[in-house]
Amino acid sequence: MSLISRRTVLCGLASAAGLAAMPLRAAEATTLTARVSSAQLAPPGYAPTEVWSYDGGIPGPLIRARQGDRIVRRLQNDLPVPTSVHWHGIRIDNAMDGVADLTQAPAAPGESFDYDFAVPDAGTYWYHAHKNSFEQVARGLSGPLIVDEIDPPDVDRDEVLMLDDWLLNPEDGQFAQPFGHMMSLSHGGRLGNLLGTNGQFDMSLPVKSGERMRLRLINASNARIFVLNLTGLDGWTVALDGMPLDAPAPVESEIILAPAQRVDLIVDVTAADGDIAALLRFDDDDQWRPQVRMPVAGTATKAKRAAPSPLPPNPGMEIPGLKDARRLDMAMEGGAMGRMSGAMMNGNRMGFRQMAQQGQFWALAGQVGMTDTPFADLDRGETLRLKITNDTAFAHAMHLHGMHFRQVAEDGTLGPMRDTILSYPDEPLEIAFVAENPGKWLFHCHMLGHAASGMTTWINVT
Repeated sequence: MSLISRRTVLCGLASAAGLAAMPLRAAEATTLTARVSSAQLAPPGYAPTEVWSYDGGIPGPLIRARQGDRIVRRLQNDLPVPTSVHWHGIRIDNAMDGVADLTQAPAAPGESFDYDFAVPDAGTYWYHAHKNSFEQVARGLSGPLIVDEIDPPDVDRDEVLMLDDWLLNPEDGQFAQPFGHMMSLSHGGRLGNLLGTNGQFDMSLPVKSGERMRLRLINASNARIFVLNLTGLDGWTVALDGMPLDAPAPVESEIILAPAQRVDLIVDVTAADGDIAALLRFDDDDQWRPQVRMPVAGTATKAKRAAPSPLPPNPGMEIPGLKDARRLDMAMEGGAMGRMSGAMMNGNRMGFRQMAQQGQFWALAGQVGMTDTPFADLDRGETLRLKITNDTAFAHAMHLHGMHFRQVAEDGTLGPMRDTILSYPDEPLEIAFVAENPGKWLFHCHMLGHAASGMTTWINVT
């Protein structure tokens, strides 16, 4: 990726039968409490930041299961506002998807909601609030969800790294408000002035020379696109958005991680005892800085290891019928420096100025925000090819609930399975997926301010 494109970035299913056949192990019901808490996000010398969190921590507690398990959680809402939980990337029963006002009524303050669902796919996932998520996720309501393979890879350690940023007032270390600022809604989204990992602004992860680790990277930020690299580490990408690659891909250039995306790496520590390895990020000032420092103390082995084997595939990763699939088009419009060709909002055709007065800046396929009718009605088992044209000045991380998709290249070849894809301005892309999961499924930008201000639609699978 060129420096120019770096700057642009920084600014800017399995079949029902297959799932039913999987063995399911019962999980113990556990309460997940959303509540007001505090966390030391800012450096020492600043007061703790008042946050909204799950069980009092930033990020929320690690939820870990094995492929084929059921996850059972009771959301207890001790916040002053309604909330819900979305289990991001899980091919889930629609009633458990956690989209407030679409798949469930949000849990009001003092109320609870019971989630109970199978996890058919191994991989790296996460969970987060899905009611006014542009504010609730920014305040801290997210956490990692890991589904382990029945036969996991041979590594010395398995580390979950949840990357985030926070927009704090320099005077007191509290969240800058309003969360729905018109500038961030209409531009690149809410970008933080403090970056961190696992709730720490300067995370250190001690390692040994020769150690082999699985690093599970999760971008939990509202809008930041992380551009990452490795130093003192040899690495391979083995999965994207939870879905295994056909073969491990050596990390030979930057890793682009859009909001809500995940990448699984297997890395060998090549730095010597006493040196420092690191996961680096490319900052807004064109400098590489450590996102996670890895001081090396001791040696695990001096022998060079063979490249890792592929992870076992998840069920139902094929996309049949691509040639004869139904094709639909979706244009993205709006935003600052963008254009809007007379989009529809609440059944009325409105100009950009009218929509901006209502805090709406973006449109998908000529529609602003959620509508009573879906963008598409799909038959269960139908294959869809969706061409997305980005007629805006900004990048967008488009996320499909309930199913995974593959990008279709110009020559018809298919890219890796994903649930979130980064769309660049004036670069059309096409995705394809099988509508195998019945229900009402969101498709929206995961720059969460964009979703809140118009860039949200849904599809219906019956």
